[in-house]
Amino acid sequence: MSAAYGFSGKTVAVFGLGASGLSVARALVAGGAHVLAYDDNRSRVADAHAAGLESSDLTSADWTRIDALVLSPGVPLTHPEPHWSVRLARQHGVEVIGDVELFCRDRQRLAPTAPLVAVTGTNGKSTTTALIAHCLDHAGRDVQMGGNIGVPILDLAPPASNRVHVIECSSYQIDLAPSLAPSIGVHLNLSPDHIDRHGTFEHYASVKERLSAASDVAVIGIDDPKSAEIADRVETTGRKVVRISVHQPVEDGVHAEGSQLMLARGGERVPFFDLTGARALRGAHNAQNAAAAVAVCLELGVDPDKLRTGLASFGGLDHRMAEVVQAGRVLFVNDSKATNADAAERALRSFDRIYWIAGGRPKAGGIDSLRPLFGRIARAYLIGEAASDFAHALEGAVDAVQCDTLEVAVAAAARDAAADPHSEPVVLLSPACSSFDQFPNFEARGHAFAEAARLAADELNGQEGS
Repeated sequence: MSAAYGFSGKTVAVFGLGASGLSVARALVAGGAHVLAYDDNRSRVADAHAAGLESSDLTSADWTRIDALVLSPGVPLTHPEPHWSVRLARQHGVEVIGDVELFCRDRQRLAPTAPLVAVTGTNGKSTTTALIAHCLDHAGRDVQMGGNIGVPILDLAPPASNRVHVIECSSYQIDLAPSLAPSIGVHLNLSPDHIDRHGTFEHYASVKERLSAASDVAVIGIDDPKSAEIADRVETTGRKVVRISVHQPVEDGVHAEGSQLMLARGGERVPFFDLTGARALRGAHNAQNAAAAVAVCLELGVDPDKLRTGLASFGGLDHRMAEVVQAGRVLFVNDSKATNADAAERALRSFDRIYWIAGGRPKAGGIDSLRPLFGRIARAYLIGEAASDFAHALEGAVDAVQCDTLEVAVAAAARDAAADPHSEPVVLLSPACSSFDQFPNFEARGHAFAEAARLAADELNGQEGS
């Protein structure tokens, strides 16, 4: 754990007592701060008490005595309206920051040149973060991975000159980290997402841009117009920009030509790594993730041969195009992390014959953008609040079945896929929706799919053996 010493002897309010909030509170206490911890969810306040932390009802606190509010990234800062704790803080001139900001301030104090890689983008953040960390670890580096990917940043070992921190940053975390200035900032892509929390796509994009604009080196995907504009703007400030692409050659950076990653320097291009043998990196979206990892690791001086073996040995992440089980010809793939249409598109492009499980709580735009890929879908199994709208969008193009639960959808998809003569039909959970109508998070949805997939696979294997 990192102790946060920046507020030693001061009083800090911490709102939001999930994993990151408890981590913040512990780090601040370890650094000598007086912490007032609170949450609208009383069970989380009880968890804080059980952890030995002091709680205080911030609605009636004396804010003139509070030096900072550390806000959980899940709590609204600006939209649809600022949380009441944010309003109270601003009324009293109290700064509002997040856990990443605490880490950045301690980095500046302890080891300002300590390597910090921060990864953002609408899609692919977690896989890219994990892939970079895996390749660095494979190369023998002391690497710490966390942030939005799961381990709170303040639960990691503290910054040190010989230690690389690889951090996934959501737009919410960037918004709460005004001094975030990575050694290498990675911006993968942009598509409309989290508009309910940012108001407009333009504001969402501007928050994401802050990370690249403050980085010593910016690795930027240029395959969508907004991101390409960001690369051009950041470059005009004199910062080094390394462009990555899976759709076009680049002058300086990394791009994909089919399955081959190419290094480009001054317009000269040489092959670097063939993704064909890296099963966990199949699909164009993973080519972008791998291109980013190559760019980052080479900037950090990783030996190219060790980098290649690191890419080849990467096993992928749970809930991101994860192969769960195979029953005969039928492959079950868990892509529960695909919480919007752009993410689902990446999975749909990766397979030819798909029994698609989709739905949940819908996001802006629906699935109309996926229409060019409908021909890959043998049948769709629709769940959750979006089922009716998705059925309407698929009407006349894809045979669709509305299912009450994920378990029903998996069982039906497995039966249909097993009867398909295709060489490898795929039962794919790639919902294009958030999970919050039926599950607390995408992880819980993915675990439920994996359990149902294994049961279905056992049944199919039993039928083959009988």
